Amino acid sequence: MSRAYSSDLRQRIVDAITQGETRRAAAAAFKVSPATAVRLKQRADRTGSVEPSRRGRPGGGGKLGPYQDAIIAKVEAQPDITMPDLATWLEEHHGMKADPSNLSKLLCRAGFTYKKNTAGIGTRTRRRAPGTR
Repeated sequence: MSRAYSSDLRQRIVDAITQGETRRAAAAAFKVSPATAVRLKQRADRTGSVEPSRRGRPGGGGKLGPYQDAIIAKVEAQPDITMPDLATWLEEHHGMKADPSNLSKLLCRAGFTYKKNTAGIGTRTRRRAPGTR
């Protein structure tokens, strides 16, 4: 995936255009495409900033986001629950059908791990504060 141009380069291109250079001349001077120079100037005029937009998916938790607190409470109350059992519980109590793998990803993001002891008995615990890496 490509990366955004640096803020310094973006600002220099916009400054050159603001000082009277054409967009094509500024683009040629800084070795970017003319379309990039046009978009940068439009962005500076529209927002007052040349900083790039946030990339990637927006945060929010997806379809399981509204149920995250209930899922975590269930796992804390019953740490040895399996993901298929948790999916069944979620469908029965909240009417939300979810794949067990998505529930596992949600719990991993919330900081839960699943460890088995030597007897093969597993338990789920939080390893870190939610939202931190």
